[in-house]
Amino acid sequence: MTEVEPKPRILETAEEVAPPATSSPSVTRKPPRRRRLRWSSFSYTTRVTLAFALIAAMTALVAIGVVSFVWEQHFRTYTADNMQTLCKTTADRIAMLYDQSGSLWDPETTKPAAQAVELTSGVGVKVIDDNGEVPFDSSIVIDEEQAGTLKSFEPSDRSQLAVAPIQAADGETVGYVRLWVYGSEALMRQPDQEFRDNSYQAMFIAAAVAIVLASCIGFLFARNLVAPINRIMGAARAIGKGDLSARTDLHGEDEVARLGETFDAMAESVEKDRDLERRLTTDVAHELRTPLMAIQATVEAMVDGVYEADEERLVTVNSEIQRLSRLVNALLKLSRLENRADPMKEEVVNVGDLIAGIIATHEMFVSDSGLTLEYDAQPDVQVKGDADMIRQATANLISNAVRYTPEGGHIQVSVRKGDIMASIAVKDTGIGLSKEEARMVFSRFWRADAGRNRESGGLGVGLAVVKEIVDRHGGWVQVEGEKGKGACFTIHIPLYDAAAESRDRKGAIPRVGHKKQPKSGR
Repeated sequence: MTEVEPKPRILETAEEVAPPATSSPSVTRKPPRRRRLRWSSFSYTTRVTLAFALIAAMTALVAIGVVSFVWEQHFRTYTADNMQTLCKTTADRIAMLYDQSGSLWDPETTKPAAQAVELTSGVGVKVIDDNGEVPFDSSIVIDEEQAGTLKSFEPSDRSQLAVAPIQAADGETVGYVRLWVYGSEALMRQPDQEFRDNSYQAMFIAAAVAIVLASCIGFLFARNLVAPINRIMGAARAIGKGDLSARTDLHGEDEVARLGETFDAMAESVEKDRDLERRLTTDVAHELRTPLMAIQATVEAMVDGVYEADEERLVTVNSEIQRLSRLVNALLKLSRLENRADPMKEEVVNVGDLIAGIIATHEMFVSDSGLTLEYDAQPDVQVKGDADMIRQATANLISNAVRYTPEGGHIQVSVRKGDIMASIAVKDTGIGLSKEEARMVFSRFWRADAGRNRESGGLGVGLAVVKEIVDRHGGWVQVEGEKGKGACFTIHIPLYDAAAESRDRKGAIPRVGHKKQPKSGR
């Protein structure tokens, strides 16, 4: 057998690879990964400030670029034209004196050239006759290196010279005037160069000031814009923590203010819903507790032998159970209406015929209550909706009128056709309503007459069901009444327009729904 060579040992831990950090200072820990700086990592205020600054910087750079182009192109031409004009003027003045003296070598003849040098700093002037001789040169100096010969500083490049002919009165050219600017290749005098440089400096200073001002304006603008957003965030955070009374209190005509107002309206709606939920829980518990306590007391008394389990007491228990069942069914119906759990039928309903059927079924009920019932309807009043829901809403109003109208009273039901709305009015001569009661009439478990018991006063959810049914049909309920003189509930539902529906189907004219009118509340 051959001897197997041992396999190399694989180091599995960091401690086996290297000794601890305390014994080897050369081992360094990996530096934390740096967070990359992105535009989205900046705050909104910082981004707006930088955006304003960048816009100002870009505007300044464009302005400086345009001005620089103008300086380099047009300003050079402007200064060159000025020098050419000065040269031409000097030549014309020398020509006038030449006509008098007849020679360019006369110092009086070339005196305009000397005056041009004196009056215009930084320029050189040279006068040449027709033979190429130089009667005058303001730049001549003695060149000591050339054994005392005369030396002129006239530029050798003709593009750096302004030249004008000296023409006598007979039109003959007797010489030339040459003019140049010392130290400049573009006939630009030192004051002109200083003006150009100062202009550039002023532009850069103006650009810096513009960037600073734009940054300040951007910062203030962003702060003013972010402040209401922060208020909305703060209110949202407070509501998220359970404080439903938090509001932004923003008002104005701009979009952010309208957002704040919309948020406040939403928060108010949420708070009302929460209060309604709490009140509903309390009311339901209160409504259920009374019959349950009555049932419990009766049953316990029968179990203990205090009462006999006779027919009378069993009927009492059964009536309470039936009332509980009606209450639960009414709440279930209201919940389905509010949650839109039951689909609403879309059919054309003749309101007059529909209500006539309800009147026929309620005549005996109204008569047994010692009341009289009157019905009046206009013909051909049609709406589009759910006939069963409209029937239930009207029946609830009639039942409500019967409960709160004393014996010998009168109930009047009428159907009318308006311009755009159909109305179903139920008027009674009962106990009536005050303005404060009219605002509460659609609340759950609310009764107009607190002195009535629950049996005579109903369950207290019928009018809430009416309101939900009418809301689903795009209408509203109007409440009118006076304490002790009766009340009138009027259901308003949009009329059915066959012509408009036909146009909608063809897609020619979109149908505009009727605007929901504000409810008077009850």
